[in-house]
Order: sequence, then C-alpha cells, then structure tokens
Amino acid sequence: MENYFNYFTEIEEYFWKKRGTALFVSTLDWALIDTWKESQIPLEAVLKGIDRAFEKHDAKKRKVRAVNSLAYCQQEVLAAAQEGQRNKPATASTGQPFPREELTRFFGVNAEAVENAAVLLQAQNRPESAATFRQIASSLRKLAAAAASDSVVNLEDVERRLNVLEDKIFSILLACTDEREMVEMRSEMDRQLAPVRGKMSAEQVSSLQKQFLQRKLLERAALARLSLFYL
Repeated sequence: MENYFNYFTEIEEYFWKKRGTALFVSTLDWALIDTWKESQIPLEAVLKGIDRAFEKHDAKKRKVRAVNSLAYCQQEVLAAAQEGQRNKPATASTGQPFPREELTRFFGVNAEAVENAAVLLQAQNRPESAATFRQIASSLRKLAAAAASDSVVNLEDVERRLNVLEDKIFSILLACTDEREMVEMRSEMDRQLAPVRGKMSAEQVSSLQKQFLQRKLLERAALARLSLFYL
C-alpha cells in the first residue's frame, strides 16, 4: 500500500476538493484514516467512498448539516472496500513489499524521535520511563541495521516486534498523562464523535476512540506510529 504520508495527503486533498473549502484536519479525521490504513483499505476505495458520500448528501432535499468530517464517509468507504475485495483477482506475491532503504530510514527516523522523547521524560524526572524509551530506540536501531544489511528480514516477525514496542510506548505515555489532560482529550473526542456516532457500529466507534486517544498521546510526545502499515 501507499506510504502513510501520501495516503493521508491524497485523502485530505480529495476531501477538501469535494467539500469546496480547506478545513483544519481534526484528530478524529486522522484517527479514521489510521483505521482505514490499518485495515489495508486501498486509496482508490477511500476516494470512491468519499464520492458516494457526497453524492448521497447532495441528493438530499433537506441538508441538515454540511459534510465537515471524513466520519460522514465511513460507511461508503467500507462498502467500496468490500466491493473492491470481491472484485480483486488473485495474484502471486512478488517479493518484499518495502525496499530496504525505506525500512532503514523508517526505523532510523522513529529511533531518533523516541530518543528525543526519552530526553524529555528524563527532564520530567521520569528516569524509568526514559530508560525504557532508550531501550525502544535501541531496538529500532537494530532493526535499521538489519534492514541495511544483507540478512533476511522476516517482516511478520518485525511487525510483531514493532507492535510490542508500540504497546510499551502507549503504556508509558498513558501513565505519564495526568487525569486532567486525559479528561480533556476524552471530552474533545466525544465532541468530535457526537455528530457521527449514530452512523457507526459500536465496534467502529470503539476502534476510532482507541485510535483517537493514541494519536493524541503520540502528538503530545512528537512521536509516530511504528507499525509497517505507516511506512
């Protein structure tokens, strides 16, 4: 799939074009794109879903509100993805999906960001958390070195390792966030979700809430997702 930056910007710009105005991209929209990316929904399906959502909105005689969030497009995006999956021909694997230089850069950039976050944690008098972050950065450096070498890289094993590292990061960030900040984040999440909550299943809402809070925690620490889905 497309790298995350291109995936996001293509969706963002297309949504702006359909909307007719450039909007500030909310954390909810970021989180929703995260869920689409993690679900491996192709960019083409997302754009098709956005088209359909606007077509349905424009066909309504009474337009209660404008389409101000990508969340209004969620159901149409999922429907387009399912259609694309049914129509997708079977193809054989053609080898490694990521060039080694991209893997090396991805691991290296994230290692540096985690190291910077460790410095901040140390300055906040959280030495144990800082030490764990330095260990995570070291693990990412090792992955970068392996990707840069001629050794075999098992991407499934790498992804599992990255998931473990991410879980450690989220656990620490959550523990380092005080009660007031968590209440503020959850209040913001509820406000953004309120207009579209009825359009989603309980499972979809739960997934989006998780992505929203994770993204807010990462933003505060100037960190990015480690999963290869975001490469």
